Amino acid sequence: MSVTLADVAARAGVSAATVSRVLNGNYPVAGSTRSRVLRAVDELEYVVNGPASALAAATSDLVGVLVNDIADPFFGVMASAIQSQIGPDGEHDAPHSQKMAIICNTGGSPERELTYLTLLLRQRAAAVVLTGGTVEDPEHLAALATRLRRLEAGGTRVVLCGRQPLGPVAAGGATATGREAERETVPGREPAPEPEQDESWGPSPVALTFDNFGGARRLTAHLLSLGHRRIGYLAGPAARTTTRHRLEGHRAALAEAAGADAGRARDTDRLTVHGGYDRSSGYDGALELLRREPDLTAVVAANDTVALGACAALRDRGLRIPEDISVAGFDDLPFAIDAAPALTTVRIPLHEAGARAGRLALGREDAPAGRVATLPADLMVRASTAPPRATA
Repeated sequence: MSVTLADVAARAGVSAATVSRVLNGNYPVAGSTRSRVLRAVDELEYVVNGPASALAAATSDLVGVLVNDIADPFFGVMASAIQSQIGPDGEHDAPHSQKMAIICNTGGSPERELTYLTLLLRQRAAAVVLTGGTVEDPEHLAALATRLRRLEAGGTRVVLCGRQPLGPVAAGGATATGREAERETVPGREPAPEPEQDESWGPSPVALTFDNFGGARRLTAHLLSLGHRRIGYLAGPAARTTTRHRLEGHRAALAEAAGADAGRARDTDRLTVHGGYDRSSGYDGALELLRREPDLTAVVAANDTVALGACAALRDRGLRIPEDISVAGFDDLPFAIDAAPALTTVRIPLHEAGARAGRLALGREDAPAGRVATLPADLMVRASTAPPRATA
């Protein structure tokens, strides 16, 4: 049953007229009363009643872009590319089609992500783009799916950029795994089956996903082909989808090389350290890997920023890269090729994905087949990786 204005009024302990005044903003209301009403709206996830067509006609010129950390180049590149597509575009862009991007920095907080979506719902944003992975918590995913469903019901276009599809979550199913995403991009294999959709969801949000699993598998396979066997892995936060998919790809490559070697499987766990996606996590994580395995020959980092932190720690220990130890990253951020030595990494098409997400958000590009597109992840072999000394 849908939430009514009366339900919000009862929760806030005010009249329905007061709720209406707060939501419409056309009559002065005491600050404490306003706060109670807005809190009740959040708790009940109330959406203004009315046909979707009427709401769509009333959407604003705002486009919300949610990022975990705008200071992180991974998100900065995507946000810039998104904004380039939704703002004025010279003579080809009519004034009525121009939009204003609002960058919503969540700091990686699931609660803040939901709050921003509620605020954008109230503002009747024309579109919302969510970038990067999400927290794999069933309660959060259910709340996220509910908010996105209500945004779309109100005429807001929703695009996921670098995320797995959320439609199945609303039906209680699982999102696509890293292996499914990787399977869609491998020639000669059948594409992953489309997940069942909840009829109440309607068309699921368009999702542009990255081949994190396949890219990580190819990166670790590259190190194995060079002769490395003692490979440490610096993973991101354990609860994030991007972390899981990249770690699964790394371990898949190790498993293919090791076969049924149970001892190698135990080594894989021992040589995995979780941390953040920042430089300090790379620095501390590399030192921890060396403590666990002094004869380490290679380090794979969850992203390029972590890889740079790892390089700094290894140099401080007197190790040369790649002569003594190889280091690889992920994402191919702008600084990766200018590092010394240039960083072997996996290129994710961040700018292309952001630009495409911006066009999809404004309806300037048709949705891909099945409303999901998996973008490639290309191995970029550079000077930071080489055969280990024992086999060089």
